[in-house]
Amino acid sequence: MVRATHPTDLTGHLLIAMPDMDDPRFANSVVFLCSHSEDGAMGVIINKPLADIPFSEMLEQVDIVPKGAAPDVTVCYGGPVEQRRGFVLHDSGDRGRQGGDAMQVDGRFTLTATLDVMEDLAAGTGPQHALIMLGYSGWGAGQLEREIQDNGWLTCPATEQLVFETEMPLKWEAALASLGVHPLALSAEAGRA
Repeated sequence: MVRATHPTDLTGHLLIAMPDMDDPRFANSVVFLCSHSEDGAMGVIINKPLADIPFSEMLEQVDIVPKGAAPDVTVCYGGPVEQRRGFVLHDSGDRGRQGGDAMQVDGRFTLTATLDVMEDLAAGTGPQHALIMLGYSGWGAGQLEREIQDNGWLTCPATEQLVFETEMPLKWEAALASLGVHPLALSAEAGRA
């Protein structure tokens, strides 16, 4: 699939919510952008774990029996859109099967919306790094650009370390730190040149 490029294509980047984000669903969020074009953007929140939904319970709900103990895969609130729909954000390493619903974000990240990746994770043959999301975040044409211009978000390139290896409670500050920014130094009233 060929993706139309956008003048400021942020696909594969992280959105970092400003400290005074008005929308409580996105407060202190770090969003991985899976796609961004002139038609809008789609991403998943990567730092809001759903502690009351363990991966083992998700496997039971879709009738997948793990081989041995269920792996420890974090289930996150991915965003306010289609919250009953599941997605798996994972590394793009050597995965034997990627279904037709796999979106290759870039050479490092893939977003999959099929059960095969969950079966592979349960069998111990899945990707090395993965996060499961319930729901996603979406923006219409020009909406994300306006929110960034209005100082709602900062952006930074995504790294596998920030997305998969940084502990959940530390991701927001770690994403800011990757830009050399301390949370106390931020203000939504930042000036424009």
